[in-house]
Amino acid sequence: MNPQKTYPIVLSIAGSDSSGGAGIQADIKTFSALGVYGATVITAITAQNTQGVNSQFALSPQMVYEQIIAVVDDISPTVVKIGMLSNVDIIDAVAEALSQYNLSIILDPVMVSSSGHRLLSIEGQEALKNKLLPMSALITPNIPEMEALSQMPLTSFKEKEKAAHYLFECGAKAILLKGGHEEGDIKTDILYSIYDGEIKIDTFSSDTICTKNIHGTGCTLSSAIAAFIARGYHLPQAIAEAKCYVAEAIRAGADIKIGHGFGPVNHGFNPLKMTINDD
Repeated sequence: MNPQKTYPIVLSIAGSDSSGGAGIQADIKTFSALGVYGATVITAITAQNTQGVNSQFALSPQMVYEQIIAVVDDISPTVVKIGMLSNVDIIDAVAEALSQYNLSIILDPVMVSSSGHRLLSIEGQEALKNKLLPMSALITPNIPEMEALSQMPLTSFKEKEKAAHYLFECGAKAILLKGGHEEGDIKTDILYSIYDGEIKIDTFSSDTICTKNIHGTGCTLSSAIAAFIARGYHLPQAIAEAKCYVAEAIRAGADIKIGHGFGPVNHGFNPLKMTINDD
């Protein structure tokens, strides 16, 4: 008898982090911790550690394209998380491959590493905005990434809303603006979405946790959102659950020493059993 059950399946399209804290490695850890099956498409290989990115090597666009087709045609993920893409040609390959399927896409517009190393070319920023942003159910920029995509400063709530308006005009469907770069004891992420032609705003606030171990938090958040969507959560609920997961992962790893720089979060602080669905 053929098996009649399956796992929720998420595909991560991202770069490899040799130190294990961010990128593909963080995504796989997050998927496993949240009880979903993770598949991967590697776009680039980085030589990095907790102190920064030393170098990167982008894979060929054709290899990226073929990885996507191989995975989606066989194991049928329902959700795709996109992270580091490196250059225009890879963006084109990802857009061409994903356009053949009806998948829920979570786009984390990774542009510059926390240590200041550029992970996406300037030309790539425009290609990402023009090609992948309209295909995505949600984009998850931090403040510098939102400023780069909108070419607007984000120093006030009104400026943030203006930038969101612009990205909706570019084809965005929902935007989670992450507030981790802001100062203060409370960090707030803002979800902008469209209902009945009007912008709806939801906020997600959490206490600032005093630790250097925040490497890979952006990757972890977007992959956690993807995992919860694959498990059947609606977008605001998926974001709320993902935010709780990341906060607890930071807190659980706050006192752990890995490397000499910004260490990773504790992805496996309380792993869930693999979710099994009837086919």
